[in-house]
Amino acid sequence: MPELPEVETTKRGLESLIVNQVVEHATLYRDNLRWDMPKHLVTTLANQSIVDINRRGKYLLIKFDVGTLIIHLGMSGSIKVVSSDTPLKKHDHFELILANDTVMRLNDPRRFGAVLFSTDGTHALLDNLGIEPLENDFDETYLYIRSRKKQQNIKAFIMDSKVVVGVGNIYACESLYQAGINPERKASSVSKKRYALLTQCIKTILTQAIKAGGTTLQDFSQVDGSPGYFAQTLSVYGCEGKPCTICNGKISRIIQNQRSTFYCKQCQT
Repeated sequence: MPELPEVETTKRGLESLIVNQVVEHATLYRDNLRWDMPKHLVTTLANQSIVDINRRGKYLLIKFDVGTLIIHLGMSGSIKVVSSDTPLKKHDHFELILANDTVMRLNDPRRFGAVLFSTDGTHALLDNLGIEPLENDFDETYLYIRSRKKQQNIKAFIMDSKVVVGVGNIYACESLYQAGINPERKASSVSKKRYALLTQCIKTILTQAIKAGGTTLQDFSQVDGSPGYFAQTLSVYGCEGKPCTICNGKISRIIQNQRSTFYCKQCQT
């Protein structure tokens, strides 16, 4: 599933390719993805200029004077900008045809993504999102206060988008490993000192992943079609049975909240 680094990588790749470009028209190749796609986009976005592109959590926000196009990549989505004469591929579900003879296309094999629209830039899906992990306000004090009386495990806590956005399964496993925190530990049992280390690890790992272009495990690729290279530096995710890079013990895999968790029983306490 594309997580914050993959969405941020997509946003940065799109900036120079679509911002200030005029949309000749939008095309919807199906009625819905996870939710219905607004049919009015065909007329609403015609001849509109793209003013800006931003990211909020895992959502891409493409701003027009008439409103904001909200795109979520779901579990398998990716966006490419290609020449207007490039043939459609299987699972291309939505596109913006630009006046400079290029096309921005959303490809989503599993169809868990979303294409939505807001006239004022707000949306119910954005209203309850937590803090951005790369902002200065995301620190040990924030996590420590939010974690008091929390009975959920620490991994589920940092993956809760109402607490902090974009720390998905891969990066939660990697961050907890780097911080030496057992993923089964209750969030309320983690000290402020350990939260200081954890927040720094989250920031560092997400930043490194963005620089590497994200993580390609199965479906994700960048705007230009190239893969994300952070997978080559993963320490625990997908490494069950392999030696821990710190103690040389074996990496374990458990299921938490219906997701695989990878960690070292000796190094993470």
